[in-house]
Amino acid sequence: MGVGEMRILCLGDVCGSSGFDLVCQRLPELRLELALDFVLVNAENAADGHGLWPQQADALIAAGADVLTLGNHSWDRPEIKDYIWGQPRLIRPLNYEPNAAGRGKTLVTLDSGKRVLVVQLHGQLFMRKCRSPYTLMQEVLRDHQLGSSADVILVDVHAECNSEKQVLAYMADGKVTAVFGTHTHVPTADTCILEAGTAYQTDLGMCGPQRSIVGFDVDQALKIFAGKAKGRVGQAPGPSALNGLVIVTDDDSGLAIGAERFSWRPAR
Repeated sequence: MGVGEMRILCLGDVCGSSGFDLVCQRLPELRLELALDFVLVNAENAADGHGLWPQQADALIAAGADVLTLGNHSWDRPEIKDYIWGQPRLIRPLNYEPNAAGRGKTLVTLDSGKRVLVVQLHGQLFMRKCRSPYTLMQEVLRDHQLGSSADVILVDVHAECNSEKQVLAYMADGKVTAVFGTHTHVPTADTCILEAGTAYQTDLGMCGPQRSIVGFDVDQALKIFAGKAKGRVGQAPGPSALNGLVIVTDDDSGLAIGAERFSWRPAR
């Protein structure tokens, strides 16, 4: 780690058992190889592509994830509703209904004393109905300031629509460390630092099977899209790959001074 810097890795949606296994296997090594100070993992598809089991959350945290985020599949495994109350390192979208289980943001204090605030927002377009992410973003920016209530602020926007993610990023530019998208499972090539210093990437991609249709079985998906079969597409087999974003922050401002798309694939 450079003087006056933090290095952060944000990994896209963990998809299925092969993606989950790969993250658990590689994360301890990545923390050392990349000299990481903080790791965020979106884990909402870890349980066979739909939701997260409590034991998987425990394993990801044990492997080195500092915070886990969820998304539109938050409650696909009902056991997580009880688990999430007792696990402050697991959050669901902040703009779920006020009486939803768990929390939509969390503040983690690292051994170094640095405070990292993680917030998750859920998109409105082409997604389940939620409270306005724009209103909630304004509340977050009002209640939390870099250097005051947190040294780093990360915002995971779990959304289908690219423009919605971009709007939220520009709303927060210069006020948070990074805004990045999850959910579509396809990494975007627009990694950048916005004008006022906020790192941004429209979608991190996924940690899941390389030969797949957004994590699901190619052959089954082809038949269903061609109208030759019906039903639910199963998870694709491995091997998997990892996708995400590496952010370097400035200790004085809490803003980004580096942003690079992260991708790792096993050797063939």
